[in-house]
Amino acid sequence: MQPSSFPRRDFVRALAGGAAASGLLACAREASSTSSSQPAMTPEPAGAAPTAATSPTAAAPGSAPPAVQKADGQSYAPKGKPNPVVKPGEFTIAAAYLDHGHIMGQCNGLTEAGATLKWVHDPDPKKVADFVAKFPGVKVAETLDVILADPEVKLVTSAAVPNQRGPVGIRVLESGRDYFADKPPFTTLDQLDKAKAAVAKTGKKYMVYYSERLHNESAMFATDLVQQGAVGRVRQVLGLGPHREGKGRPDWFYEHDKYGGILCDIGSHQFEQFLTYAGATDATVMHAAVANYAHPEHPGLEDFGEASLLGNNGATNYVRVDWFTPPGLSTWGDGRLMILGEKGYIELRKYVDVARDKTGNHVYLVDEKGEQHIEVEGKVGFRFFGEFILDCIHRTEKAMTQAHAFKAAELCLKAQAAARKLG
Repeated sequence: MQPSSFPRRDFVRALAGGAAASGLLACAREASSTSSSQPAMTPEPAGAAPTAATSPTAAAPGSAPPAVQKADGQSYAPKGKPNPVVKPGEFTIAAAYLDHGHIMGQCNGLTEAGATLKWVHDPDPKKVADFVAKFPGVKVAETLDVILADPEVKLVTSAAVPNQRGPVGIRVLESGRDYFADKPPFTTLDQLDKAKAAVAKTGKKYMVYYSERLHNESAMFATDLVQQGAVGRVRQVLGLGPHREGKGRPDWFYEHDKYGGILCDIGSHQFEQFLTYAGATDATVMHAAVANYAHPEHPGLEDFGEASLLGNNGATNYVRVDWFTPPGLSTWGDGRLMILGEKGYIELRKYVDVARDKTGNHVYLVDEKGEQHIEVEGKVGFRFFGEFILDCIHRTEKAMTQAHAFKAAELCLKAQAAARKLG
């Protein structure tokens, strides 16, 4: 499986990507035409060898994927089926600064795609101990310098406090390695400008874990549907990103300068999705607003945010994000997204189908041929991580372009800067 003997085109063909979208959609149409009262389809995993359909490590058709913690977003770390694109030791990575639990999801995705996790660093011994318990065998580095001195390390992934992700990333890039940051990757436009300069100087990648699309099967399935023209030209994307505050949030979570504001932080997911689904490469912020409605004891927290964008291709976007998920919901947030096209529309119920099904990854498609409910949990996978590893090896941009990653970050920062304060 060396890069020279495992061509990128063969890997992409093997992924449960476009083929999965076509196959699952075909199954859904067949089920719908067979019986209008039949439950939502549960197709076998799609794709050619060595993907989920044929891999020895794949789950049986229709089987549930590994359970993940869904109570709160700070420790939500999806797991998928292993689908390595490199041999052990061929692509070595390290994790540094574990301030947000997303680091577990970042490392899950990379290691499932074959990356070898060699090092971990964080000043907090408890965070390190918890990490080592989940990734046995990883070596503990006393400082980031230890990691950056290891010539085997090709990439560093980090979930530092948000306002430190940019500075950490520049250190990594200047050491000659690629960088994979949790979102938001920056809290100021100045940090973004410095990162752009570092990328231009070093030629290294500054990639971002926009997990609400990249690490969500319904969202990746919808990516394929849209690209295949399932709903025609996309005219609007509506994104709802409610979150649960939960218990035990760190101090920085309530400090505006450190997390960047709600549109900068959890709003970043929504802007990345808009660019992807609408096919826009830029956008103008038409409206933005934030508020602290219910947390007077934390004046630095914004618990509500909304924004409207106009894409450079004429598509529009509305996003709403908040910290008001009630205790009665079975997951950390009822994330939903609607994609309106000229020939139909798609609705994603990402993490739960309220009062109907506690599983996530429900795709609703309405088009010229009818109404479809497609359950994709455990059937699509998380191809971004394998594509990203191969991008790092071959210096390509299949998983996500650098321009796209930075544009999503720019839009969330501009929306945050333009936001009116409500309440």
